[in-house]
Amino acid sequence: MKKNILFDGFRSVARMGETAVVAAKAGIKYATEKPSNARLLRETFEDLGSTYIKLGQFIASTPSLFPREFVEEFQGCLDQTPKLPFSYIEDVLKEEFAGRNLHDIFASIEEVPLASASIAQVHAAKLVSGEDVVIKVQKPGVETILYTDLNVLHFATKILEKAVPKVRFASLADIVDEIKTRMVREVDFIEEAQNLDDFVQYLNETHNQAATAPKVYHQYSTRRVLTMQRLYGVPLTDFEVVKQYTKDPSQVLITAMNTWFGSLMMCNSFHADLHAGNLMLLEDGRVGFIDFGIVGQLKPQVWSACISFMDALQRTEYIAMAENMLKMGMTSQQVDVTVLAADIERLFSGVVFADPQQILASNPADLNDIMLDMVAVGERHGIHFPRDFALLFKQMLYFDRFMRVLAPYTDIYADQRLKMIQSSDTGF
Repeated sequence: MKKNILFDGFRSVARMGETAVVAAKAGIKYATEKPSNARLLRETFEDLGSTYIKLGQFIASTPSLFPREFVEEFQGCLDQTPKLPFSYIEDVLKEEFAGRNLHDIFASIEEVPLASASIAQVHAAKLVSGEDVVIKVQKPGVETILYTDLNVLHFATKILEKAVPKVRFASLADIVDEIKTRMVREVDFIEEAQNLDDFVQYLNETHNQAATAPKVYHQYSTRRVLTMQRLYGVPLTDFEVVKQYTKDPSQVLITAMNTWFGSLMMCNSFHADLHAGNLMLLEDGRVGFIDFGIVGQLKPQVWSACISFMDALQRTEYIAMAENMLKMGMTSQQVDVTVLAADIERLFSGVVFADPQQILASNPADLNDIMLDMVAVGERHGIHFPRDFALLFKQMLYFDRFMRVLAPYTDIYADQRLKMIQSSDTGF
């Protein structure tokens, strides 16, 4: 135990030294190359690794807290990192299953990973009982690096707030605390396992047999190791292969969206990272939802307000849009709905679309601009959107990308099969 504490202490000191070196290099780059502040910060964060990459993703998904140029720049913040040798991953497995022989749990583990991100690496394996599984293994030292980085950040923000009392973002320390809370949850695989169980329970309660999520093997899972059923399929964006699985790719997308919309109302949290790698068409025709490490929480009334807002948008009823914007956000001041509606009308009339309904089918860059503009309009009226509202909108952007692949000539939002608000007995 003392050895581990000592080792973590050395690792923390080494991490602070590494951070100082990267910061110095960034200073030299700023002096010699003169990049934009946003670009320099993004590149520096990527050089610093896992904690700062996650911080960059937080900036990208929180337009109500950060300047527009930073939000847009961090859209490209990478989450892919070099693969670690299997020996490192094996060491973590041995630590987590101390006192047990790995050969008594896993008949085999593939040494080449299926995926490698900033926090964890995923390997295919087979249990001694014969089931095919995937093992999500937290990379060595991630938690120590996380706490070291966040403590440094917290200390730095406290100094900044004292040195510049009128700094634009006077609640920087609070923001760092919020990031810390979320990131600590992401490195706790027990919580991710609970998110999976919650989603599977929702599928069972709604009798949804068109979608699925991996079964968790709790007896072989810990805070740093998550063992799950392996699902076989292809990403939804692999259109040529998807066509071999189904005659109607648009139905696959409808199933995925209906399932996700229902989870907003019926689960404790919603999957907030359904990009192409986390949404699959399985060999048996079902839609597979994987990787529940990043989730959001949204009150049902907020989602209902979002639906009503989009409905009002399609009917160009700006007063209704303003009323629902108030329901989506939070404000401590009296808002003139008429003035807010006029601002919203100016915003959307300035978007060059022949038909307002096309706004929901525009490309991701356009939609991101619309989200940023909408947040800016809300801020002018003292409306602050919850952070998870941005995660919600981000997921809508992901669905937009799926639409362009699976249903390029279809107005999905006008499709009668799409049910954005569902009851517990809704069919799929």
